[in-house]
Amino acid sequence: MRMSLGVARANRSRKSQKLLSPGSRNARILAVAAQKGGVGKTTTAVSIASAWSRLHGLHVLVVDLDPQANVSISVRSQILANRGGGALSDVLENEKRLEVAEIAAETKVDGFHVTPMDPGLQHFEDRMVSRIGKELILRKALEVTRTHYDAIVIDCPPHIGGLTVNALVAADQVLVPTSLAALSVSGVTGLLEAADEVQSTLNPQLEVAGVLLTRVDGRSTRVNASVLDMLEDSFGALVLPQHIGVDNALARAQLAGEDIFEFAPSSRAAGWYGDLATQLADTLGLPGRVT
Repeated sequence: MRMSLGVARANRSRKSQKLLSPGSRNARILAVAAQKGGVGKTTTAVSIASAWSRLHGLHVLVVDLDPQANVSISVRSQILANRGGGALSDVLENEKRLEVAEIAAETKVDGFHVTPMDPGLQHFEDRMVSRIGKELILRKALEVTRTHYDAIVIDCPPHIGGLTVNALVAADQVLVPTSLAALSVSGVTGLLEAADEVQSTLNPQLEVAGVLLTRVDGRSTRVNASVLDMLEDSFGALVLPQHIGVDNALARAQLAGEDIFEFAPSSRAAGWYGDLATQLADTLGLPGRVT
């Protein structure tokens, strides 16, 4: 005997019930995305999230959606052993609708959590192509998770594929970092076009937080001015006034597996990212300092 559509729906509903109880928060979600690698995307995602936890007292989750797992590598010395963890791809594929918060790992920074490295995301992106509603997978896996955090930062892969589209569908805003290199700048247009397409079809609430200039070498004033003029002509007010310059402390912090505020809190980079985090907290409407 064939199962009726109503019974099938009821069975699916039971399968998809969330195991994680709702919390009392309502996270705003920021996706950090770029079409090109080497623009400080992960450094930016980690630094913003860390600043929100350390300087603003917020509960923040970084979702490492990049199969290269650079988030986990960047803060590996701060991740607490046996305090959470699991594969994000298992959450996204699980029919029982697990939540991202269920596999988040705690760090030494109070209220700062990350999803662990998961090379399996690469295979998941290949497999998700045939799934119905594939663009909504991450958003559904964050439904209850966002009630346990004040902010969620998603570090996207360095290309516009299924995982990046999932991040844009789940996000409230997208931040686009770019260096002043020609190939990096050329990728901004494609990313913004993808965000516009997602906004018009799948996520009407999506906004662009801005285009962030990274690795700006203060010694190359003529080249910087030329590229900046081009960017402002193309993207206008989307180009953020806060730039991230060149500071070797960022590379050394990554080698140490620590965020910049742990490794070099008095560095120029910590100042730049601290200012940026404050600006974005205001743009996203994050709560004031909480505990």
